[in-house]
Amino acid sequence: MQTRRALLFLAAAAALAGPGTAEAGQPFSAEAFAAAQAEGRPILVAVAAPWCPICRTQKPILAKLADDPRFKRLAVFEIDFDTQKDLLRRFDARQQSTLIAFKGAAEVGRSVGETQPEWIESLLEKTL
Repeated sequence: MQTRRALLFLAAAAALAGPGTAEAGQPFSAEAFAAAQAEGRPILVAVAAPWCPICRTQKPILAKLADDPRFKRLAVFEIDFDTQKDLLRRFDARQQSTLIAFKGAAEVGRSVGETQPEWIESLLEKTL
């Protein structure tokens, strides 16, 4: 009975996670961020915390949008809200679940706590 429950739990967790949620971005690196800016690439900086339910909701939305051909050049950098305080100051991010959009070196939009896929997509479109 325990094994059956465990298998059902794992199946449900996998279904909720969805196909593209394993990697929505890369950990923030100043060098990679500067290189993406220099190339004029669209960039998204996502400030998240592992305990944040809004961040967990945003992650599969961002992964799905990253699979969209329009956003194939989008560079997504993740900042850990709990451990990277210096980067929070650098980007003036005061809360987890903050999304900051850049078009090359210029910040073009910011959102805090947004979970509507259409609004997140609209933010990403500003980077193009």
